[in-house]
Amino acid sequence: MNNGERESGHIKYLKVLFQTWSGEEARSSEPLPESGSVRKYYRITGNKYNAVGVFNPDMRENTAFIYLSRHLRQRGINVPEIYGEDLNHYVYLIEDLGDILLFDYIRGNSDNNETIVNIYKSVISEMPGLQVDARKNLDFSKCYPRAAFDRQSMLWDLHYFKSYFLKLTGIRFDEQDLEDDFNVFVKFLMKARRDFFLFRDFQSRNIMLHNGKIYFIDYQGGRKGALQYDLASLLFDAKAGLTYETRTELLDYYIETISAKIKVNRKEFLEFYNGYTLIRMMQAFGAYGFRGYFERKHIFLQSIPPAIKNLEWFMHHIQLKFKIPCLQNCFKQIIASDFISDYEEPQEGLTVSVNSFSFRNGIPVDNTGNGGGFVFDCRALPNPGRYEQYRIFTGKDDPVIMFFRDKPEIKEFIDNVYMILDNSIQNYLSRNFSHLMISFGCTGGQHRSVYCAEEISQRIKQNYNIRVVTRHREL
Repeated sequence: MNNGERESGHIKYLKVLFQTWSGEEARSSEPLPESGSVRKYYRITGNKYNAVGVFNPDMRENTAFIYLSRHLRQRGINVPEIYGEDLNHYVYLIEDLGDILLFDYIRGNSDNNETIVNIYKSVISEMPGLQVDARKNLDFSKCYPRAAFDRQSMLWDLHYFKSYFLKLTGIRFDEQDLEDDFNVFVKFLMKARRDFFLFRDFQSRNIMLHNGKIYFIDYQGGRKGALQYDLASLLFDAKAGLTYETRTELLDYYIETISAKIKVNRKEFLEFYNGYTLIRMMQAFGAYGFRGYFERKHIFLQSIPPAIKNLEWFMHHIQLKFKIPCLQNCFKQIIASDFISDYEEPQEGLTVSVNSFSFRNGIPVDNTGNGGGFVFDCRALPNPGRYEQYRIFTGKDDPVIMFFRDKPEIKEFIDNVYMILDNSIQNYLSRNFSHLMISFGCTGGQHRSVYCAEEISQRIKQNYNIRVVTRHREL
């Protein structure tokens, strides 16, 4: 049976579970907002009762979540109760914890730092029970996809970062040098004590406030690991927007709190904390790239700018205990990238993004979720790259600019392109559209496409009072 067939009747099976549990018929099944996973959630309501129904075609993940849920509740951890399950049809029913995520709570209290600090301290106060006490009688062999955050898991995360962020954003690196750095990095992380319960995705969207208590959700990836990873996930959660002063205060509070449960060497703890913070940030970048570029869920791309700010702070303030020169060069390229503004949360009014690119590396992805725009092929235009004296220059340099301005066919091309764009911009403004994407491609992405992108950007700025973002991908 394929995924489509399994999924088609899942609401029916969830309603059967609901009736079995509550003794009443389900009156409604309201879909809840989608997340980054393939799981589907529904709020199922009867006359007196309500619950959340879950459909997930991944059987092993379902089994792990249900096992961990029951184990954690037995250990006194606030997680949703499992009301019923029908794993033959990939569905289960859980307690409805409402709608208040920690993420929404801190956004709603962004002007009150004391309130934010206090709620985070409440979360941190629960962490020793979750990380330390929950280990008792926990069968880690039931965890998915690995029993522990071990060497294999770490390498998966690092290659996830390489494949879905570095390569998709055009960051340049030497494959072997990067692999060497990965091995050095993992060797360091493996030296940390790693026999605790690792939640794995311990961030503000997986923590809920319900009836005055802190609850945890989405721990199906939980396994054995180091204390530092979950703390880094919480404090360096990109869109939560914690200040660095607040992070320092909460880090100190965590060390004080966990020290009441186990012996902690502060200096050693912080050295490993820095390493696990870095690998967690890299995993998050990989997730933003995979969900945003590959799955075209553009909302994930909006997490990139704050994540880069975190990385920039980290690079400027943290001295690592190991050498990873190739990785650090990648980080510098990420921080220096001029296309980051493309991923910022939408602003009021129309934004026009103008790109140059090489067809060898593919057409630029529309990061806004609007699906495309215009792509103009400049390869039929005169190419200065064929002449030795122009090869070291780009379409932004005077010698190349003068080369193009002597060619009437270039002006004709630009005029024709602008005539098309002018009509679209006027139409988009009248309809209150938020984004228009324009891309110019040539063979190398260095001369013709760059010049055309610059010329069109300037014309738009001269004629319209709108935001224009120009990006030269290959430069």
